[in-house]
Amino acid sequence: MKKMSEHSVEDIVGIILEDYEDDRIINKTDLYNQPDKNAILDIVRKLMKILYPGYYRDKTYKIYSIRNNLAAAMEDVIFHLSKQIKIVLRYCSVFPDKTDDELEEYSHQIALRFLEKIPKIREYLDTDIQAAYDGDPAAKSKEEVILSYPGLYAMSVYRIAHELLLLDVPMIPRIMTEHAHSVTGIDIHPGATIGKYFFMDHGTGIVIGETTVIGEHVKIYQGVTLGALSTKGGQKLRQVKRHPTIEDHVTIYSGSSILGGDTVIEENVVVGGNAFITQSVKKGMKVSVKEQELQFKA
Repeated sequence: MKKMSEHSVEDIVGIILEDYEDDRIINKTDLYNQPDKNAILDIVRKLMKILYPGYYRDKTYKIYSIRNNLAAAMEDVIFHLSKQIKIVLRYCSVFPDKTDDELEEYSHQIALRFLEKIPKIREYLDTDIQAAYDGDPAAKSKEEVILSYPGLYAMSVYRIAHELLLLDVPMIPRIMTEHAHSVTGIDIHPGATIGKYFFMDHGTGIVIGETTVIGEHVKIYQGVTLGALSTKGGQKLRQVKRHPTIEDHVTIYSGSSILGGDTVIEENVVVGGNAFITQSVKKGMKVSVKEQELQFKA
């Protein structure tokens, strides 16, 4: 029985190896020229320590050595981020004519330019923390928001990824935000543009599409979709404004879907729960679903 089993496994291995032989993308085995997802997620963890030094830092470090700790963390991020950027630039054939040394230097410069954005990222996150605290009576402190709110974690990763995307770094931003999606249930495309004081209450099931533009002081609840009206055009719709614009001081309650690149929700609008909106809404309006009927049957 054992001998027969071993023979069967060898036969199956042979069949699968034959299936590897064509040029389908699923068969790519050049592992060293593909981005390392674990390395990218480790970069996210290290960046969280830089963004929130008193919350994510190694507790064995003393506060008086924060300058040395920060310098070491920055050098670590630069080294590993540069390495991953170099891989994705080559892998995506963005710079096919650059030599290996040129690509390495270019990737290093991108990593440095990204780290220069850290104060800006922290400025925006500080307003997101304030919005969460101000907007949620269940929040006992801002520290609680930082340490426990999945919406803030998703926003932290998004704001990192968004700045990398603005530097034309491919793949890595999406890997980062999809990691946050898997952890929090909140799906924010790194290409979306989101202003200050943004708060996602509860957050689970929120979807924010690539070309969404969101202003300041916007609050959305769980299950909200800011999506495309249709994606049946596939790749022809790339770089087309497919997702809505949400202006300042808008509140969108749970389960609502706002769709379409031409859809603009103007300032101070309140969208009630479970609304389905595919057209623009003028400022100051309150949108609700009329006369929902509950039926009770024995």
